[in-house]
Amino acid sequence: MIPVDIAIIGAGPAGLTAALYAARARARTVVFERGIPGGQIVTTDWVENYPGFPKGLSGQELGDLMLAQAEEFGAEVKPFTDVTSIRPVDLDFALSTEDGDEYLAKAVIVATGALPKKLGVPGEAEYTGRGVSWCATCDGALYRDKTVCVVGGGDAAVEEALFLTKFAAKVYLIHRRDELRATKCIQERCFENEKIEMVWSRVVTEIGGDGSKVTSVTLASTAGEEDLVLTLDGVFIFVGVDPVNALVADDVALDENGYIKIDHDGRTSWPGLYAAGDVTDSELKQVITAAAKGASAAFEALRYVDDKVCSI
Repeated sequence: MIPVDIAIIGAGPAGLTAALYAARARARTVVFERGIPGGQIVTTDWVENYPGFPKGLSGQELGDLMLAQAEEFGAEVKPFTDVTSIRPVDLDFALSTEDGDEYLAKAVIVATGALPKKLGVPGEAEYTGRGVSWCATCDGALYRDKTVCVVGGGDAAVEEALFLTKFAAKVYLIHRRDELRATKCIQERCFENEKIEMVWSRVVTEIGGDGSKVTSVTLASTAGEEDLVLTLDGVFIFVGVDPVNALVADDVALDENGYIKIDHDGRTSWPGLYAAGDVTDSELKQVITAAAKGASAAFEALRYVDDKVCSI
C-alpha cells in the first residue's frame, strides 16, 4: 500500500481547501478526483460573491486558482481517479481506486459534493444530451437563437437562465411556485431581462421530441389550471442536488436526505474520517462555506494524525 497522511476524496472547493491546509502543514496529502478538479464550480459561468474578487471571475478560473494553490504547497491531486472503497485497517484507512492502487491513510476527508437531481419524467433519459442538460455553461452555446427552458427557482436556476440569454432567443423559466427562491439581487436581474419569460406554478410532466432531439415540454399546473405545452429546443434542469455519499453511506451517520452528518469541525461518526462541502448536512451550500468547512476538516484531521503519532 502507498502510505499517506491525509487522503481527500473530491477536488471541489472543499477538497482543494482541505488539501491546501493539510499540505501547508507538511502532511503528505493526496486528493482523489473522479472527474476534473474544481468541482461543480467549474460549470458556473460567473462567481461574484467570493471574497477578494470584487469584479467576479468565472467558476473555471476560481477552480484553477484553488487547484494551483493546493499544488503549490505540495498536495498531490489525482484527476480521473475514482476511489471505490474505504475500509479500516487498525486505526488507519485503506483506500482502493478503480485503477487497482491501494493507499493507506492516517485520516480521510470526504468532499465528494452533490450531483443535480433529475425530474424523473418521460423523455428526460431519452433526450439527455439531445436537448436535456444540467449545465448551461457546458451546453448553452448549442442553442444560439433558439428557444429553451430552465426548470427551477433557486439561485442556480436563475443564474443559468441569465447565462442562457447570451445565446438563446428566448428562455422560459419554469417554477412550481408563484415566486422565486433565488437571492433578491439575482431575481431583479432576471425580471429585467427581456429574453426571460416566467412560467409560474407549473411542473414538467413530460419532455417531448421527434426521436432525435427535444421539441417540447408538457407542464402541469400546481394551481388547478389546464396542462400547457411549450414548443422549444432545449431543457435545462436545476431543481436541487443529491449528495454523493455511496462511498461511506453504510459507515457514517446520514441525515434524512442522505447528507453526511458532521459536527462543527467536520467530524463524522467514524473516528478519523471527516467530511466537508456539499456532501454534508451543512445548511448553506456555497463556495465560501465549502472552503471554510474544508479548512476546518483539514485542521481537525491534522490534529487527529498528530495525536496518533504522539501516542505511538
